[in-house]
Amino acid sequence: MRIQRISLSKQKKQDQEVDLSLLEPLLKKYKGKKGNLIPILQGTQNLYNFLPQAAILKISEETEHKLSDIYGVATFYAQFRLNPVGKNIIKVCHGTACHVQDAKQITTAIKEHLKIEDGQTTEDGIFTLESVACLGCCSLAPVMMIADETFGKLTGKSAVKIIREIKKKENN
Repeated sequence: MRIQRISLSKQKKQDQEVDLSLLEPLLKKYKGKKGNLIPILQGTQNLYNFLPQAAILKISEETEHKLSDIYGVATFYAQFRLNPVGKNIIKVCHGTACHVQDAKQITTAIKEHLKIEDGQTTEDGIFTLESVACLGCCSLAPVMMIADETFGKLTGKSAVKIIREIKKKENN
């Protein structure tokens, strides 16, 4: 997982937007249960679409988990995000088959088109770009996934065309 530092002003804005009362049923459900940290973090991410710092602090206060343990789990597993993500997460496969088929040029074309780096979100909040190890679609290499839809046999040009079409739908 890529970890980026969040400026304090950005973090304060995120914390102001977080309704911590949403955590109460989740914390109540798992209170005192052994092995509850991962399900609590998964539930928290389902609520907010990432793990806000304010929510992590609340989890630490309400459970017996140390902040260091919570952050250790959250940064170890790729499923957890410490930063907000876009409405559409673009996952570009860089596994062996996709790498051989030049997945790097797809990522480069998307980065140039969206004007973001890997792991970043566009200013309008529509897209987040992520390079992933494997999407399990080797016969379609090179491949990317946006939401639950898989796109294969891509070129940089075709990948950007797909992104333009999605953005057009978002703006309508």
